Amino acid sequence: MCCKAMKTEINPKESPRAQAFRLWMTSPMPMVTLVKTTNIGHLLKFSRKSGMKLTTLMCWCIGKTASKMEEFLVLPEKGKLFRYDRLAINVIVTNRNGGLNSCDIPFSKDLKRFNHDYLELTTKAANDCESSFLEDHMVIGTSAMVQTELDCIVNQYTDQFCNPMVMWGKYRKTLFKTTLPISFQFHHVQMDGGHGARFLDELQKTINAL
Repeated sequence: MCCKAMKTEINPKESPRAQAFRLWMTSPMPMVTLVKTTNIGHLLKFSRKSGMKLTTLMCWCIGKTASKMEEFLVLPEKGKLFRYDRLAINVIVTNRNGGLNSCDIPFSKDLKRFNHDYLELTTKAANDCESSFLEDHMVIGTSAMVQTELDCIVNQYTDQFCNPMVMWGKYRKTLFKTTLPISFQFHHVQMDGGHGARFLDELQKTINAL
């Protein structure tokens, strides 16, 4: 039986993000957005061979990369700082009535398990027209607008939602490679620009190693 996921309030002054908390917690615009063009040719081939959706694989690679970085387990919320021991990936689902629902999927390093949960939870959200949330997980938001090629996406900011977001549009295929600009938005209290850049570099390595 799996242990219950934990969300624990921590003292910002005793965390590695103490200075960032002091500088950025009350900032009116504390979000940082980085954009990097990623080669997803290997991911596309893997999707075709395995039968798994490309978006599912992208979400798994995001979770796999984030799970290696301590910064993703700490998140500011309503003036406080919390530590989590589990990650989840949020996806937006078009339901059977044409509306949108939010769906949190627990991350598993086991790709087959994650794929199973992804299909089961997104299908349920689409059929029931209801959103699902994992309050005790550190949730990484995603937004895939695959109908249009996009160079960059900057999301709106609300102090009710400080979670990191990974966003992308339609991939671009040429004779020799398939690329995808990926926007990564995060709260400056959670991590610095260098951490965000490392995440995008490591995401490319995760994709290549799949």
